[in-house]
Amino acid sequence: MTVQDLREVLREHGDGPAPANPTRHEQVRGRIRRMRRRRRAVMVAAAGAAVTTVAALGFAFLPGTGSAPRPADDTAVVPTSADAPELPESFTSADGAVYRRLDLVSLARTGPRKATVTIPVTGRPLDVAVTCAGSTRAASPKISIGRRPVTAGVFCRPGRRLVALPVPAGGAKEATVTFDTTTHGTACTREKPGGPCRPVKEERGDWSLAVYEWTPPAQPVEPEAPRPLPRRAGAFELAESRSGTWPRESSVTFRVRGDGRPIGVDQICTGELADRLEFRYELNGRDTGAGSSCGVWKRGAFPSAIKEFAVPKGRSATITVKASMRAEAPGRLVRWSVGLFRE
Repeated sequence: MTVQDLREVLREHGDGPAPANPTRHEQVRGRIRRMRRRRRAVMVAAAGAAVTTVAALGFAFLPGTGSAPRPADDTAVVPTSADAPELPESFTSADGAVYRRLDLVSLARTGPRKATVTIPVTGRPLDVAVTCAGSTRAASPKISIGRRPVTAGVFCRPGRRLVALPVPAGGAKEATVTFDTTTHGTACTREKPGGPCRPVKEERGDWSLAVYEWTPPAQPVEPEAPRPLPRRAGAFELAESRSGTWPRESSVTFRVRGDGRPIGVDQICTGELADRLEFRYELNGRDTGAGSSCGVWKRGAFPSAIKEFAVPKGRSATITVKASMRAEAPGRLVRWSVGLFRE
């Protein structure tokens, strides 16, 4: 799971800052969801349409009962496939790239957990479009092209997501793309440190996955400017910020002087491929080994993921931030804003 994936999951659970006790708040939300489910079930049963509602809600009523049994957990549910966005034969993205579907597969909650498609390779960039209906905890599909795994970070959430596929090299005329929701081992959760570990029931979703090739826009479209970075992010205050447009500008260097306080760097981006831009950090010209995806800040609290650096008091240093993408993206622009923060 990447930092951007974590940001999106947190943002979907609320547009404000994280509560002081997230577990307690989730328990309250779960209780509200159960009450609403029971209320809907009773109303539908009284109207004589219980069977239809049972199918829609995923509960099983027994003859003579007037309420639904308590669900196994309080996991949010993504809309059914009938409400999910389509994966059309072709579409044009907001920045002018034209997508053409090469193949389409599905992985349902029951049945096979693995699907494979063979696609032609023309040299054009490739993406996988993903939609899902079911629990937000549904096992995510592992994606690979040939023997090369793809770091997808795809979760069962509303809407359509696009994941970059590397284009096979060496003059290949076709390639095999595999999707696999098979899981291994078990998992459990603790409500508090040292508490009992409760087994997590495996969830499955209804996945629709399509492989597309796309043609770059005739003219690159300049994305809107990122929102101004906040003056304060947690314990950090903004000291300096720089902006640019990838791939024209792909790095920025800050010159700092240590004053005994931690120094942090964070970034946000805009553009159709904003969440694909990755950043790495160098301290005094040496790679720190740390990296982060770019935050996409459209609403709610600032999706902070500050990378901290320690610079000895009285010493000068340079912090260089470099942007890149794993898969090629000709003609697709991303605007970025990088901030230097001090505690």
